[in-house]
Amino acid sequence: MLSGLGVLLMPGSIRPGSIAEGWSILARRQRFRPYNHATGVFNAAKTRRAILVGAGALLAVALGIAPVSAAAPRILAFGDSLTAGFGLAPGEAFPDRLQARLPADGYPVQIANGGVSGDTSAGGLARLDWALAENPDIVLLELGANDMLRGIDPKVTYDNLDKIMARIAQSGAKILLLGMKAVSNWGAEYQKEFDAIYPTLAEKYHATLYPFFLDGVATEAALNQPDGLHPSPTGVAGIVERVSPYLERLLGRTASAGGSSG
Repeated sequence: MLSGLGVLLMPGSIRPGSIAEGWSILARRQRFRPYNHATGVFNAAKTRRAILVGAGALLAVALGIAPVSAAAPRILAFGDSLTAGFGLAPGEAFPDRLQARLPADGYPVQIANGGVSGDTSAGGLARLDWALAENPDIVLLELGANDMLRGIDPKVTYDNLDKIMARIAQSGAKILLLGMKAVSNWGAEYQKEFDAIYPTLAEKYHATLYPFFLDGVATEAALNQPDGLHPSPTGVAGIVERVSPYLERLLGRTASAGGSSG
């Protein structure tokens, strides 16, 4: 299934032995988003939030969709450039597209983009406490792609993600684990060990698992940006289409039931 993924994730200018170097170059091209972009979603001034919620409610009524209220579940999308929206226009990143999709499906939510381009599992672990201080109800955990592209020992990635998931579980938040698959360049043994990380951790923490974040996109050049590493807006739309049912099942049917009772 992933026979073409190794080639796709490595442009011709990046040799198999220099993946880390090439990935670093690509990362530096991205204007790194301050992480307070995520906390700002949850921690805006009360007056500004009231104005936005009120305006959103009026728009929702006009469009016939469920408005996002102050009591809506708070979701943190916590990941790397695939979450941050590398190379995409404002409003086109995965969390933004989810934010647009879910209320229309009857699930009013507040989604914060906690993606940092170039981040590894170690980087995510280092900034996790800051993110969880905003008390999200659900965390979409998307990390590990950069570990894999840099050839980091899967045991190290497993250990970091294990610690991340343990802290999230202790916080009381639910987890939707967005898995990653290894390219073949590091050999079959590496690929097997890396690919086992996500189902093993999902089982350990009873987390909802979406097996491969780039499913349906990674091997399709037309759905990726010219760098061959990051989804295009069309690619992101496809990911949202496939991930949304997993998140909606995690959210439950409370919002839909409440909206239909009146």
